[in-house]
Amino acid sequence: MTAERPEVEAAALPHEGANAHPASTIVIVGAGQAGGWAAQTLRSEGFAGRVVLIGDEAHPPHERPPLSKAVLSGTAAPETTRLMKPEAFDALAVQWHPGVQVRRIERAAKQVLLSDGTVQPYDKLILCTGGRARRLAVPGADQVPLHTLRTIEDAQALAPALRPGRSVVVVGGGWIGLEVAATARQQGAEVVVVETQSRLCERTVPAEVSAYLLALHRAQGVRVLLGAGVRGFARAADGADGRLEVLLADGSALACDTIVLGVGLVPNDELAREAGLACEGGVLVDAQCRTSDPHILAAGDVAVAPNPWAGRSLRLESWQNAQEQGMAAARSALGQAVDYQPLPWFWSDQYGMNLQIYGMPTPSHRVVQRGDPASGSFVLFYLAGDVVQAAVGANAARDLRFARRLIEQRKPVDAERLADLNTPMAKL
Repeated sequence: MTAERPEVEAAALPHEGANAHPASTIVIVGAGQAGGWAAQTLRSEGFAGRVVLIGDEAHPPHERPPLSKAVLSGTAAPETTRLMKPEAFDALAVQWHPGVQVRRIERAAKQVLLSDGTVQPYDKLILCTGGRARRLAVPGADQVPLHTLRTIEDAQALAPALRPGRSVVVVGGGWIGLEVAATARQQGAEVVVVETQSRLCERTVPAEVSAYLLALHRAQGVRVLLGAGVRGFARAADGADGRLEVLLADGSALACDTIVLGVGLVPNDELAREAGLACEGGVLVDAQCRTSDPHILAAGDVAVAPNPWAGRSLRLESWQNAQEQGMAAARSALGQAVDYQPLPWFWSDQYGMNLQIYGMPTPSHRVVQRGDPASGSFVLFYLAGDVVQAAVGANAARDLRFARRLIEQRKPVDAERLADLNTPMAKL
């Protein structure tokens, strides 16, 4: 990623009486990136009450993007994904419950019941429960080992299979599937990507970006099968060396050593649903991160929020949103004025290529190209009339920073100058 992430320093706790906010308890369910940033923000904003952080993973708050890249390739240890150094985390003075699940929210009593049998009362509750890797309900799915990539343990289990002489089939041509494919190929494995749609990342990018990604992977030796449905999984007929097969809808089969599923994310909203909170493909929240219960907020991959840039409510599965919405939810829980309506920003690293997306490009937009994809660096601008609505670029971080400014300012532009590399973006 080209943009530097802010370093989380130890937050100085206010001395007794320094905090005007009344003493209370805020419970955060989910100790990933959103939950970790929520806890850190509560302290940096001067909250001196009890902060209870509950996570079903054994690890302290950490980021997930490196799991499909540096951690999966072995170039970085899992500890490098942590949001903060151990001493900074300790300085937050949170009551951390690792490896524990919340079994039930009792809204009337304002408490949560934990899997270890304890009960935690709350004044405010922040749900950062994230999501889990989607599985496929096809024959053989429970008969062969299928890898997914969502947790540190997932990365550690998959990493040994990515080496020269091994073959990997990645089911799913979305972002996580392509990042795994890129890492596997760079580790020397033979890779096939199977995508049921007619193009890569069809739900999130326009056709021209899908075509760029397809060319990128094929140039690296990845075999990409588009419009290819999966009807099941099986062990190879001869059973030699644990070989597996991916059975395709057209009757053919792909033999391989390892199968990876990258077919999307299921939001962990069951806890909220059982508590009677409004949910629709995730937990529904407003611009203040509040759920249908004013004492409960939600943030990160599980939260469905109104987004004016998209013109609808949606879940933003991104590094940026997990961090910023976690911070916004914490401030909202403290009674601060919050209006969280972010410009969507997504990035992906593949084969040393950094691709970034600002806004929500649609087929109705006019496309203006700056630079040549063949050169390895370009930006595609998506305009409604003469106003930039979205931008997608590869290895063009500086131009994309200016593109973000154009989108947010809704400033009319001259399309010819926008496409001209001799015209500095700062002059537009």
